[in-house]
Amino acid sequence: MLDCGLDTTSVLNFLPLPLVHSPRLSKLPGWVSKDGSANLEKELKECAGRVFVDSQPEFCLPERELLDLSTIDVILISNYHCMMALPYITEHTGFTGTVYATEPTLTIGRLFMEELVNFMERVPKAQSATCWKNKEMQRMLPGPLKDVVDVWAWKRSYSIQEVNSALSKVQLVGYSQKVELFGAVQVSPLSSGYSLGSSNWIIQSHHEKVSYVSGSSLLTTHPQPMDQSSLKNSDVLILTGLTQMPTANPDGMLGEFCSNLAMTIRAGGNVLVPCYSSGVIYDLLECLYQFIDSANLGTTPFYFISPVANSSLEFSQIFAEWLCHNKQSKVYLPEPPFPHAELIQTNKLKHYPSIHGDFSSEFRQPCVVFTGHPSLRFGDVVHFMELWGKSSINTIIFTEPDFSYLDALAPYQPLAMKCVYCPIDTRLNFHQVSKLLKEVQPLHVVCPEQYTQPPLTQSHRSDLMLELQPPPMPYRRCSVLNLPHRRRYERVYILPELANSLVPSEIKPGVSLATVSAVLHSKDNKHTLQSVPKPPPVAPSKKRKRVLEEPPAVLAPKTLLSGAVPLEAFLATLQKHGFTEVKVEETADGHILHLQAEDTLIQLEEDGTHIVCDNNEPLRTTLRDLVLRFLQKL
Repeated sequence: MLDCGLDTTSVLNFLPLPLVHSPRLSKLPGWVSKDGSANLEKELKECAGRVFVDSQPEFCLPERELLDLSTIDVILISNYHCMMALPYITEHTGFTGTVYATEPTLTIGRLFMEELVNFMERVPKAQSATCWKNKEMQRMLPGPLKDVVDVWAWKRSYSIQEVNSALSKVQLVGYSQKVELFGAVQVSPLSSGYSLGSSNWIIQSHHEKVSYVSGSSLLTTHPQPMDQSSLKNSDVLILTGLTQMPTANPDGMLGEFCSNLAMTIRAGGNVLVPCYSSGVIYDLLECLYQFIDSANLGTTPFYFISPVANSSLEFSQIFAEWLCHNKQSKVYLPEPPFPHAELIQTNKLKHYPSIHGDFSSEFRQPCVVFTGHPSLRFGDVVHFMELWGKSSINTIIFTEPDFSYLDALAPYQPLAMKCVYCPIDTRLNFHQVSKLLKEVQPLHVVCPEQYTQPPLTQSHRSDLMLELQPPPMPYRRCSVLNLPHRRRYERVYILPELANSLVPSEIKPGVSLATVSAVLHSKDNKHTLQSVPKPPPVAPSKKRKRVLEEPPAVLAPKTLLSGAVPLEAFLATLQKHGFTEVKVEETADGHILHLQAEDTLIQLEEDGTHIVCDNNEPLRTTLRDLVLRFLQKL
């Protein structure tokens, strides 16, 4: 299984979970259908023309009906964003296999999961809304709830015990480390350049190679650069995880982020940045570190609020070997690789586990707050939305591309605070991926169907799609694809003593053949040719106590023939031996010779010769010997 990401966009259909009682949210009217036939006042609330589910947010899980997940032996994880559904799979499907991931992926993935559990558990919801999921009821609902698919498969968040149990099944691997799976294939992670420890995977046997490219970046940010050369000579390249924002340039977005932040602070307003607790936030802090003094923001406090804020900032500094060369070299100076260490030392950046406790006593405005969750449905960000949303001098800047900012803001409408959308997605865009595929030249490319056509909203933009020759194989949800590559060869090892006994004979210059009689021993998908064991000498005795296991009988090897029968020379030989009436007919595979007087057929084909005659063994033998004159015996 390649990755097990969690679709968190489903949470946009739910009301936010406020950390302190919100009079505004508690007064929202319940939803009743226009004709009054459907009354779901307790489960659904209306806000600014949109309907939301008033319940603990639920997540859309990976497809579980298509195949029995307990039959999966191995899960390969590309990056920490792609493992959020792991506890649902390892704890609830009978999965007994192994999960492979790099160390930063596991560590930061654990932080993300712990943060998610913390967000959910500190604001428990008593009731669970299920009536709205009934098909008859869902049909009556307004969009987008009406159009949501597979709502019964949605699940609430996992527990911390499930997180720990799931992550105990993860085996750590390093870049370019080869891991053998059941003797059948080797898997190996390569740096993908997207986030700390993010990987592309090579899955190869002795004769075939499949590459899995997911969430990769060619931009110079904090992770180790992408390893492109190892993707060459792939028979099949599976491509996914391209940028969700192909028209937004990350550098331009960073510039816009800084200028909007500075404008708001100068006007006396606060800036709210809903973000994940690892990843782009490191680049944002680095950008601000360079920008603070030139923009006279030296006295403005920056707050990073997350249950895992401290761990995230500390871990980023110790994963030196997973960073780009520039940051690696700082470790030997010694200097911290990321400048946020200096921001913390100088008290410009402060981090807190939540808004309660120390933060409430040290909080001063105007300020910049980095906090989660980017969906604005849970986490400390909900409190700041309620606190700052009514004032137009404040600004919310969206940097994460995973959620539609309009949908994220919907339950907070009407909203006075300014909203700026600067999605920073460093993953490959279509131009970069086309260039990459030209360089690595895989035989076949497999990708989601969406990549093979321009976006629906910009159907004229043919540059926002993959145009390859030969065209890529598209897949869609629940489709079963037959990859256009078949395993044709297996590697077989031959033991030295057996190899020593072979007598090769040259059949043409540079090509020698030898016949071999051996026992094929197969174990764990490894095949070995061994010498045939000699039968043990039987001790002379009147009584045999038990029947010994019979060793395999050694048969004398059949003579092998090689070469081809030349038509003209063969006809001349037949003539010489008295076969004069020969009719030649050409076929797709060779020739058929009809000896009319003898009523006999000789089929000459590239890989065999057939002699067909009725009950005339002497004639068949004579003709066979004439054919053998032209062939080489081994």
